[in-house]
Amino acid sequence: MAAVLNIILPVFGIMLTGYLCGRFRVLGEASSQALNAFVYYVSLPALFFISMARVEIGEAFHAPFLMAFGGGLLGSFGLAMLIGTFVFPNRLAALGLHAITAVFSNTGYLGIPLLLTAFGEAGKLPGIISTVIMGAVVMPVGLAIVEIDLSQDSHPLRIVRNVLIGVAKSPLVLSAVAGLLVSALGWPVPVALATFGDILGAAAAPCALFAIGLFMVGRSVTAGLGEVGWLVGMKLLVHPALTAWLAYGVLRMDPVWAAAAVMQAALPTGALAFVLAQQYGIYVQRATAAIMISTVLSVVTLSVLLTFLGVG
Repeated sequence: MAAVLNIILPVFGIMLTGYLCGRFRVLGEASSQALNAFVYYVSLPALFFISMARVEIGEAFHAPFLMAFGGGLLGSFGLAMLIGTFVFPNRLAALGLHAITAVFSNTGYLGIPLLLTAFGEAGKLPGIISTVIMGAVVMPVGLAIVEIDLSQDSHPLRIVRNVLIGVAKSPLVLSAVAGLLVSALGWPVPVALATFGDILGAAAAPCALFAIGLFMVGRSVTAGLGEVGWLVGMKLLVHPALTAWLAYGVLRMDPVWAAAAVMQAALPTGALAFVLAQQYGIYVQRATAAIMISTVLSVVTLSVLLTFLGVG
């Protein structure tokens, strides 16, 4: 539990600091939107590009891990969309963000440090792969769903065109694709560019977390508590359970890779779900509440999971 606390408490502390700065009017509400825009258009693209450029394409293809982690993501995403449609009906964009909130793990800021603590260098590659999946696969899916909703009044062909243009114009998608292209071509990243990307990218997580705290000033965490509770339960319990069934019951994976897949699935909701929601002005309160509550509760759930897996 000490290892989990040492990783999660600073995350919650940054959100609390943002809230206090807003509560005592050190910064206004517009600061949350400005920080979010910086994260979305500047910091995250730098992080995505430099991270993808450093991933060895051959090493990133670990089939059993991709099937377990990806299968858990796909199954959980589908279940969240289904339940959201019938139990928490909303517009398509909100349902897409509902599902993203239920499956988007905080792999970069929490997952990689946790895997390194648990497994040393052996945990680094699973952490990187899962982070790539979140940024290069899950996020574009969320963007596509939102763009489909925003284009609903158009002709079907125009909808397809608008969705493709909307996803292709996303700075997150463009930066991830550019980084993967650099990696695939074997181009070395200049030291100055790498340092530039590292410095800007390092600002993404704290700025997004701080913006979450600012956004919550004057808003209730308990609003829509039934839906938020479902999202938190989905993220911390259902998602890792489905991944564990695939990793241990179906695929019989290497113990380290199996445990890493389950641990990454069991992480709380990542701040990027808030970044995407606020960028479109849809589903922001629910996503924010789910991030905050899942982060706090994950101290317990992750500690129990690590004990169950015999890690640490």
